[in-house]
Amino acid sequence: MKKKFTLNSPFPREGLDIVVKKNKKSKNIRLYLYNDGQIVVNIPWWTPFSAGKLFAETKKEYLLEKIAKTKKNAIIPIRNEADYLKFKNRALRLARDRVKYFNDFYNFNYNKIFIKNPQTRWGSCSSKGNLNFSYRIILLPEEYRDYIIVHELCHLGEFNHSKNFWGLVQETIPDYKKISKHLKYE
Repeated sequence: MKKKFTLNSPFPREGLDIVVKKNKKSKNIRLYLYNDGQIVVNIPWWTPFSAGKLFAETKKEYLLEKIAKTKKNAIIPIRNEADYLKFKNRALRLARDRVKYFNDFYNFNYNKIFIKNPQTRWGSCSSKGNLNFSYRIILLPEEYRDYIIVHELCHLGEFNHSKNFWGLVQETIPDYKKISKHLKYE
């Protein structure tokens, strides 16, 4: 069960659309801001919707700050299927080129490269050796794209986030800590 509402924003014609969802597994109220700009407040099933709305209102400054940061980093929302396919095809060409470039150094065996539309991840690596990336990588600066590609590629050598894994990443992305912190990526 869910309800939508809009918080007023200081920017003309730019309210914050928020979805409040009741969740039987939730014990606390939680706020999520997804890569595509969607804002969701999860509330326990026994909590009234008004409590979720009030919680979002108390986090308004935080949300505005995060949204401004997202806009500064040029994450463009997809308006229609044609836009998505355009970005997806460009992202696939980019991912294939950069995986090949970095894999000349690492020499890992990978299976296929896929471009997807995940809500919360930049990429993933499957146990079958498939490398998956968000179409949004095409919208990022080059150093962030390369970090995401190397991160997933290195999972083929270390399928975890151990010291050895980060050592592999550091071989080609020496400032990975700074980039990882900015992307909140792991």
